[in-house]
Amino acid sequence: MNKFSDKRALSNIIVAVILVIGVITSSVILVNGVVKVKSTTTNITVTGSAKQQITSDLIVWSGSFNAQSPDLQSAYSKLEVSRNKVSDYLVKQGIETDDFVFSSINTTVNYVMNEYGDYTNEVDDYDLSQTVTISSGDIEKITEISRNATELLNEDVAFQSDSPQYFYTKLADLKVTMLAEATKDAKKRAEMIAENAGNKLGDLKYADMGVMQITPLYSNDIDDYGINDTSSLEKEITAVVHCQFEIKK
Repeated sequence: MNKFSDKRALSNIIVAVILVIGVITSSVILVNGVVKVKSTTTNITVTGSAKQQITSDLIVWSGSFNAQSPDLQSAYSKLEVSRNKVSDYLVKQGIETDDFVFSSINTTVNYVMNEYGDYTNEVDDYDLSQTVTISSGDIEKITEISRNATELLNEDVAFQSDSPQYFYTKLADLKVTMLAEATKDAKKRAEMIAENAGNKLGDLKYADMGVMQITPLYSNDIDDYGINDTSSLEKEITAVVHCQFEIKK
């Protein structure tokens, strides 16, 4: 009876040892497998950028004028006189009539205010206003007109000149080139990091285009939605690309 018990106990010990050895062996294989997988699928994400200075090739400028009168017809007649003076002024500055456009007339009715500070139904006057707009590639000439157009005040024209807006019309083509340059920059950065770590750069796994920033020269402004500056003649465009590469060890 005791012999049988001893044999049974010995068998249990042998089985337990075999199980332990199996678990240890499986763990080693599993760990080596994990390390191997990690060593062949390591990725690195880098940001590449490219900058270029551009000079605007299109200017858009607007100016507005108005006329007031207690009588609507009289206000319209005054505005028509002012519009003719504005047109004559621009033609004298060398602008063709086809190159400037007058907007529709905007009418505002002002009412009389009573002694309590409340508006009544009685019309005080009619305020009619209109805008003239020029779009041109002659940036120097239109910029000069925008600065001097208030000379119309000397001709009894209530004229207000807006700040000109400057645009670059070849932006679509430039964006493609800039994105290519930004991608090259990202790859160079990734190669440098990989080589310094004793590895090699693998294939591009993923690329994401960031927003374009068009800012005045020497500006550090950025915006999550991108900046499109129209106030400056000389600008700087910045393209950003986020790239993920495989690292080979």
